[in-house]
Amino acid sequence: MTDATTISPAAPHTPQAKGPFGALYNWVMRLAAGRHAEPALYTVSFTESSFFPIPPDVMLAPMCFARPERWVRYAFGCTLASVFGALLGYAIGFYLWEAVGSQIISFFGYGGKEEELRLAYATAGVWIIFLKGITPIPFKLVTIVSGAMAFNLPIFIAACLFTRGIRFFLVAWLFQKFGPTLAPIIEKRVGLFMLLFLAILVGGFALAALLH
Repeated sequence: MTDATTISPAAPHTPQAKGPFGALYNWVMRLAAGRHAEPALYTVSFTESSFFPIPPDVMLAPMCFARPERWVRYAFGCTLASVFGALLGYAIGFYLWEAVGSQIISFFGYGGKEEELRLAYATAGVWIIFLKGITPIPFKLVTIVSGAMAFNLPIFIAACLFTRGIRFFLVAWLFQKFGPTLAPIIEKRVGLFMLLFLAILVGGFALAALLH
């Protein structure tokens, strides 16, 4: 005989945002809770460090929102994938600067600034990696230029682990901690939050173009 007082586990939150942005938000939240979300997150994190334009936070945040009990796992995996991707970016800068690396760098407004970058890395290379790795500035700029400047590889790896770990663990912790509380607010004002995210993303690219 089943005990009537047994409490069943709470059902996961079902996204209920309205409007065109709401439909996109609901789809992202369902994707974040799906079985293919984790490999997709790590793929984005890997490629973003070398050539992909969209940061992994786009997936990491809703995944920690949807599955808060996995936030450490997601942040750790995202960090490792990003560092491995950083090594690819470093290799592009070191071995393929003329053919590939310089083209990517020029796209972000750094074309013809090689000597300035070389001097900056000679005086503050590790701080460049720290600061740009934790901000919205595209991380591929750091990894490719580090390779082109032949920056010390062990220090490069350690700096990438540190700065990307801080960023992804902070994002994961914030969204697992406050995501369930913020869900109703975000769903009521999803258009505003989408525009805010786009502003941050575009601001990162604009800042990268200005800081050269």
